[in-house]
Amino acid sequence: MGSALINWSRLQFAMTAAYHWLFVPLTLGLSIIMAVMETLYVIKGDPFWKKTSQYWMKLFAINFAVGIATGIILEFEFGTNWSNYSWFVGDIFGAPLAIEGILAFFMEATFFAVMFFGWEKVSKRFHLASTWLCGIGACISAYWIIVANGWMQHPVGTTFNPDTVRSEMTDFWAVIGNPVAVSKFIHSVFSGWMTGAIFAIGVSCWYLLKGREIKFAKASIAVSLCVGLVGSAATMLSGDSSGVLEGKYQPMKLAASEGLIDGGRKAPFSIIPGVEVPGILSFLATHSFNGYVPGVNDIIKGYTDNDGSVVPSVEEKMTRGRVAVAALGEYRKLKESDPEAAQAQLALFRENEEYLGYGYLETPEDVIPKIPLVYWAFRVMIGLGMFLVLLMVVVAFFLYKDKLASMKWLQWVALLSIPLVYICGQAGWMVAEVGRQPWTIEGLLPVNVAVSSLSTGAVMTTFFVFLAVFALFLIIEIRILLKAIAKGPVIEEAIS
Repeated sequence: MGSALINWSRLQFAMTAAYHWLFVPLTLGLSIIMAVMETLYVIKGDPFWKKTSQYWMKLFAINFAVGIATGIILEFEFGTNWSNYSWFVGDIFGAPLAIEGILAFFMEATFFAVMFFGWEKVSKRFHLASTWLCGIGACISAYWIIVANGWMQHPVGTTFNPDTVRSEMTDFWAVIGNPVAVSKFIHSVFSGWMTGAIFAIGVSCWYLLKGREIKFAKASIAVSLCVGLVGSAATMLSGDSSGVLEGKYQPMKLAASEGLIDGGRKAPFSIIPGVEVPGILSFLATHSFNGYVPGVNDIIKGYTDNDGSVVPSVEEKMTRGRVAVAALGEYRKLKESDPEAAQAQLALFRENEEYLGYGYLETPEDVIPKIPLVYWAFRVMIGLGMFLVLLMVVVAFFLYKDKLASMKWLQWVALLSIPLVYICGQAGWMVAEVGRQPWTIEGLLPVNVAVSSLSTGAVMTTFFVFLAVFALFLIIEIRILLKAIAKGPVIEEAIS
């Protein structure tokens, strides 16, 4: 496939995925915040908490509606732009997505309807259960999607069928229990809690700046802080496990995110270029300050890992991969006319199957992702994440001291931090997805084999069409959100 087609196909998918991810974390975060508020209403019987929950439910619904449309487009692109990928892994990749659609999404949508329209139609406790189940459904939905993504990062529980030229699932529980998927799920969901918290805190601070709905704003901030700080702690803990898993299964991604060209023991953590802390990267990747972490050059040339296993050079992997590709072709050609010779080719293929994907690479340097992009995206994620945690701690302190209403500068910082939490989330996914290039499936299927046979012009055209449509949707959603926020909860009049 031509490089232009591959690049445009990747760019279109990246744009769609990035746009979709604008809505998912807020859905995950607000679902918990409004569920906690409704729980307080049911426990205390105070209509203030009912109206507070209903207000955030309205913003949740606006965000939820647009997020659905983008998710559907994203799934269609697997078939349109990446048909070879879909054929190769449809047996595995399709299963969690089907479960997500049939079970989790319908669960989420059903209880969303009860939650949004059933306030006066069902009992308090049933409505509360629906609100929690809507949030749980969103989490379950995210899990099945991340199971599919985690398998792309670390393929497990499958075997390659040379007769159909497809990977087929052999262990369902290994796929859904994939440690990479579990770690990513925890990280993604709890970072969504942070997104929802920062959004709600920022919006609430706008009311404080305007001198409106003071009680509502303080109460919303208090609940959001509880959700956000719990989410922050879980995000950091899961980030630690992600570092260990990357060091074990995706060493090139780890090297790229650290700009580590030559590895070794006591590998340093790079804060910014030229500012390093010795041994920290080794500890993050191996939980030992003396652990060996391979750099880009080590991965290209081959190295000996911490457990004593020898990892071949990329050149050797490519050589064995080409043997696997050729043997697979011969097996398929001979299996009817000369079964004995075909079995010999199949045996040769199995000996080299592990490196099949490398057989489609042109040079060893193809395995190196865009290091500057991954390196700086990682630092944006970490830097903004630390800032947002600090912001929540400071807001919590002044809220506890009952001084937040007079801290105009802090209210402005919280309001202006809303876009920062989105940038933080986008940077995290950039590290996860750009860092594993050139692979659609780590070590198995590079992008140049996975892409559909389309004209570059067709992909370019749909890219700009989607860009225009997505931009329009985003403008519409922001305008609707701003109108809803400007109108406010009007709690005092509703309760009086």
